[in-house]
Amino acid sequence: MHPTAWDFQNQLIAIINAARHSGKPYVDVESGRLHTQVGEDRNLDRGIPVCCAVMRKMMRAGDSIVSEPPGGEDATLMIRYRV
Repeated sequence: MHPTAWDFQNQLIAIINAARHSGKPYVDVESGRLHTQVGEDRNLDRGIPVCCAVMRKMMRAGDSIVSEPPGGEDATLMIRYRV
């Protein structure tokens, strides 16, 4: 089964919370790595658009896009989340 938006959202929240508990001011999250952490390291073409959409949706004031692929949705999207 392919990961859902809910799966990506929960993993992203866990990453942000771990950074907060470590005392970090921010955490950089790359879409390909998040995709792999959710457990789907094959078929990036299927899951990566959902992963990128969730990452963008989870952005808040103060967060920023560190690097964005030309098409907007691939494994190299990186967002810096303030914690």
